[in-house]
Amino acid sequence: MDDWLEIGSPEQFKALSHPLRQRILFALGREPATTSQLAVSLGERKGNIGHHLKVLHEAGLVRVVETRQVRGGTEQYYQRTARRMSYTSSPPEHTQAMFGGVAEEIGHAAEEPLVVLRHLRLTPEVAARMAQALQKIVDEAEDAGEGEAVHGVLVALYRRAAP
Repeated sequence: MDDWLEIGSPEQFKALSHPLRQRILFALGREPATTSQLAVSLGERKGNIGHHLKVLHEAGLVRVVETRQVRGGTEQYYQRTARRMSYTSSPPEHTQAMFGGVAEEIGHAAEEPLVVLRHLRLTPEVAARMAQALQKIVDEAEDAGEGEAVHGVLVALYRRAAP
């Protein structure tokens, strides 16, 4: 699995625009899984998972990492193509869709999530320093490994449009 993937193609934005596809990507961040395993862990129909895996695969966001012959068929194990995915710009509808997927995941959180929105008046220099500091926190966060709870980290710093 690569460390980093910069999202930029229309196919990738389209693939990320569905909340279930984002949940699949989150699930595949832990370990490779089959369509059946994902269907059970996400509480979805196998055919539905298969369709969304196909979209993610065609967009280059997941890949098949192993195949096994089972009862007359081939079982495929999927994995994300990168540990981390980011994008620097996208049409507003794609950003809204991504936040919709995150909101759905937060809605199913095991514990009360920390979600803070604060509006501040910042100089361009302070905003740039804050962006660098936030990026550093995310980049330096270490995965504790198997057996530990998975936490989602969402970081956003944006300049509001004038009213």
